[in-house]
Amino acid sequence: MTVELPVHMRRDGFSPAAELEKVRDDDGVVQVQTPFGQTGHLVTRFADVRTVLGDPARFSNERARALSPLTAQLSEQEAARLRAGGLLGYDPPEHSRLRKMLTPEFTVRRMRRLEPRVVEIVESALDDLERVGAPADLVAHFALPVPSLVICELLGVPYSDREEFQGISARLLDTSLPIEQRTAAQQANRAYMGTLVARAQAEPGEDMLGMLVREHGHDITTDELVGIAALLLIAGHETTSNMLGLGTLALLQNPDQLALVRDDPAMVEPAVEELLRWLSIVHSLAPRMTTEDVELAGRTIPAGELVLLSVPTANRDASFIDAPEQLDITRGAGGHLAFGHGVHHCLGAPLARMEMRIGFPALLRRFPDLAVADPAAQPDFRTYNAVYGLQTLELTW
Repeated sequence: MTVELPVHMRRDGFSPAAELEKVRDDDGVVQVQTPFGQTGHLVTRFADVRTVLGDPARFSNERARALSPLTAQLSEQEAARLRAGGLLGYDPPEHSRLRKMLTPEFTVRRMRRLEPRVVEIVESALDDLERVGAPADLVAHFALPVPSLVICELLGVPYSDREEFQGISARLLDTSLPIEQRTAAQQANRAYMGTLVARAQAEPGEDMLGMLVREHGHDITTDELVGIAALLLIAGHETTSNMLGLGTLALLQNPDQLALVRDDPAMVEPAVEELLRWLSIVHSLAPRMTTEDVELAGRTIPAGELVLLSVPTANRDASFIDAPEQLDITRGAGGHLAFGHGVHHCLGAPLARMEMRIGFPALLRRFPDLAVADPAAQPDFRTYNAVYGLQTLELTW
């Protein structure tokens, strides 16, 4: 049976679907069905999405989380354990308490210390790609291994377990699967991380889990530790891997801009920002629930209603940026919403930026003749995945 794709997940290649862009340009806010069959209000314009993200008092993550079908079949005790530590499902001040413990691990200074290791990981993946020989799948041999190994080392997760946790995250984020399978994947993810947390509690290492145990062991519960680790593991490899794969395809289709990324070090950081804006791989940020009647785009949304946030349409809003449909890496596109905004702005943004800043030019310099193996083939997009990207990308050089 074919599952209907929710409106907010519809794309036309790299772009939001025309019907989604029409919502932004006409109404701004429209009622839609969520992937779980609930009714929500889809917010599509840059200013309105930014308003919602910047106002956790009127737009609550925590109240929206309580409606998640992923916990609907569980007892209240089981649901509470499954939610514990999931930063995206908290509001201040509880969110602030947990995030404060993690912030030091993701500072720009800490990322600079990690940079030499990321360079090694990238070069090793490129060596592997070269050994495999052309044609080869960039996703399997570069885009997925690089961020997976980085987050494994950061958290203290054995890289030998990558097939297990990558399979779990793929099932959890696949909106075409029955809710029972996705709930089971979420439980499996937490069970897996639970074993690693127990190991860290028994013998804290120098990784992030070890740090949390040593420095905050009395301030954080075991369930919260498991939830934080489970979220970081999935978010830490799913998002960056899809940016590396999809971003490479975008550059290959824009060879003049690819050459700038390859040959001009000053263009790499602006290119990363523009790719983040233009691709907007996260269809919708965590849903919110209104705590009072609010007005957006001239429409009143009553209290107690779900609100979904369309990142692709917001980042291609002409009121935010000129010529939004064009990929133009020379402009840098600062201020985009690819990492969110406000209290829930992506904690791992400095890490993701660093991996892309290192990964894209290294790939393009190693293989200056990089090309899609079959230019006539349609790209293999991850249509039903909560994080947009490519299933495979066969390249030659």
